[in-house]
Amino acid sequence: MEDLKQKILTLKKQKNAVILAHYYQQPEIQEIADYVGDSLGLSQEAEKVNAEIIVFAGVHFMAETAKLLNPTKKVLLPDLNAGCSLAESCPPDIFKKFIETHPNHIVITYVNCSAEIKALSHLVCTSSNAEKIVNSVPKNVPIIFAPDKNLGNYINRKTGRNMILWDGSCVVHEAFSLDKLIALHKENPDAEIVAHPESEAHILETATYVGSTSGMINYVKESPKNKFIIATEAGILHKMQKEVPDKILIPAPSFENNTCACSECAYMKLNTLQKVYDCLLNETSEVIVPQKIAEKALTPIKRMLELSK
Repeated sequence: MEDLKQKILTLKKQKNAVILAHYYQQPEIQEIADYVGDSLGLSQEAEKVNAEIIVFAGVHFMAETAKLLNPTKKVLLPDLNAGCSLAESCPPDIFKKFIETHPNHIVITYVNCSAEIKALSHLVCTSSNAEKIVNSVPKNVPIIFAPDKNLGNYINRKTGRNMILWDGSCVVHEAFSLDKLIALHKENPDAEIVAHPESEAHILETATYVGSTSGMINYVKESPKNKFIIATEAGILHKMQKEVPDKILIPAPSFENNTCACSECAYMKLNTLQKVYDCLLNETSEVIVPQKIAEKALTPIKRMLELSK
């Protein structure tokens, strides 16, 4: 593995490439990345990239966003099958009809959606800035929020809005078992629960802190507490543990009795170190967005980035 890492780093220099990775990637991929972050951070970083090639170690919609922000650069996804259950829950043709049944609504979409869905939107948001983006719309203007109903419900509660929500969700963040979580907390009464807002309301109600992936990391760093139960995809634990080596981090339990006793995204884990090397070596698995869609989808992303400054 160390030999493979060195080969990737050498290739990266030769090809003037940059590797962007999401927190949910395998630890060995995070370790060779130029930048590791959440959706907002990755979008902001993609906008600043000077390299000729971007290897995006994440899922398809993330690589699409990088391509939208860098139309002249080559964007590679180590495994083109790395999709997203949340993005797939919102088919563009059905969503377009849904919008048409709610005229005069502003359409805000969570970044976890396809370029086609972004092209139908007025604004895009991430979990880091969703509240800020929603609050940028006057209160008398009705909003459609898609595709994540759990994040939408959370933002409705935070802002007092009554946004119309698309019925989509992430299987990873809906995999947490409340009964197991309560039992785990009874075993660790000194632990604080931190959760991602894509989780269901009954999980969020148990949490001391609810926030984006980067927000959770910052909270754990700054908290005086020493033990935490982490309710999001377990890949975050690698980066989080590096930030707080002396603290105890416990993954929240899922319904499934799997080997890690946690919730993992199978799509994220399709990317491997070998696939990162292969796609960079051969410049394969390129992500392409048709120009007509790209032009429309870029506008709400640019609005989001401007509002996030």
